Amino acid sequence: MASVIRPPSTMASLVLPKIQYRNCKIWKLASYRLTFPHLVTKHRTICCTNATPWDSAPVRYAQEEDNTKGEFLTTPTTLFENLDSDQTKTTESVKTDTKRVTKLGYIRWPMWLLGPLVLLATGMVPTLWLPISSIFLGPNIASLLSLTGLDCMFNLGASLFLLMADACSRPNTPAQDPCHSQPTFGYRFWNMVATLSGFILPLTMLFGSQKGFSLFQPHLPPISFAILLGPYLLLLGVQMLTEMLTWHWESPIWLVTPVVYEAYRVLQLMRGLKLGAELGAPAWTVHMIRGLVCWWVLVLGVQVMRVAWYAGFTAHLHQNESSKASEVKVSSG
Repeated sequence: MASVIRPPSTMASLVLPKIQYRNCKIWKLASYRLTFPHLVTKHRTICCTNATPWDSAPVRYAQEEDNTKGEFLTTPTTLFENLDSDQTKTTESVKTDTKRVTKLGYIRWPMWLLGPLVLLATGMVPTLWLPISSIFLGPNIASLLSLTGLDCMFNLGASLFLLMADACSRPNTPAQDPCHSQPTFGYRFWNMVATLSGFILPLTMLFGSQKGFSLFQPHLPPISFAILLGPYLLLLGVQMLTEMLTWHWESPIWLVTPVVYEAYRVLQLMRGLKLGAELGAPAWTVHMIRGLVCWWVLVLGVQVMRVAWYAGFTAHLHQNESSKASEVKVSSG
C-alpha cells in the first residue's frame, strides 16, 4: 500500500483576494489575513490498493499447523541412542544370516552321502544281488509287473537323488541370486536324437517281426517282447520327461540327469540278456539288445565328456572374470 501523509501545521491561514466593485468604483484593499492560532489539523491518509511499479510485492506468511502439540522433541534426545540401535540391528541381521548359513550347511553335508546311497540302494542292489528266479516266473503278466516294479523303485531313488543334488546346487545365503542354468539348443537336440533312437530301433524290429520279415524270424511273442524291453521303454519315457522338466526349471542338474538314467539303462539291458536266455528268445532279439547296450554305453561316454567340458568351460569363465576384475582394480588404482 502506498500512503501520502500531509504534515501537521500549528496555524491555518486564510487568504482573501482583493475584491473590486465596478459599480461603486471604489478600490478597497481586500487583502485581509485571518489567523487562527493553535489550530491543529489531523493526519490525512490516502490509501490505495494498487502499488506503484517500483514498489516491491508484499510478503505474506502462511501459518503452519503445529502437529507437535507443544512437544519440542519427538525423537530420542541423544544421537548415540539412534546409532546404538542401528548398530545392534545390523549385528543382529548378520548373526541371523550366519546362523541360517550354518544350518543350511549342517543340512546339506549329509546329502552328499545320502543321495548316492539312495541311488545305490534303489537301483543297483536289487539288480545285482536279487536272483532272477525270484523275479522271473515265466512269460506272464506277473513277471512283467515284478520287473516294472524294480524299475519304478529305481525311478523313485533317482528322483530323490536329483532333488538332493538340486538343493546342494543352490546358494548358501538367501540374499544371493539363485543359479539358473539352461542347456544350449545343440545339447537338447542331440539328447532328443539319442533318446528317440533308443525308442525307434526296438519298435522297428518288433514291427518287422509282426509283419513276418525274413530278417526278424522266428517270430517273438508280444508278452516276451514286453518282458524283455517293456520296462526299458517305460524308463526311457520317464527320462525324457525328467530332462524336459529340468530344462524348463533351469536347474543345474540337467547335466547329471541323463548320466543317472543311462548308467542304470546299461544294467537294465544286461538283465534283458539274461532273461532272453530264460525265454529262449531268437538270435535277432539278442543281437538287438547287445546293439542297444553298445549304443547307450557310447551315449553315456559322450555325456561324461560333456560334464568334463562344462567343468573346464566354467573354470575358464571364472578365470576371465577374475583377470578382468584385477585389470579394473589396477586401472582405477
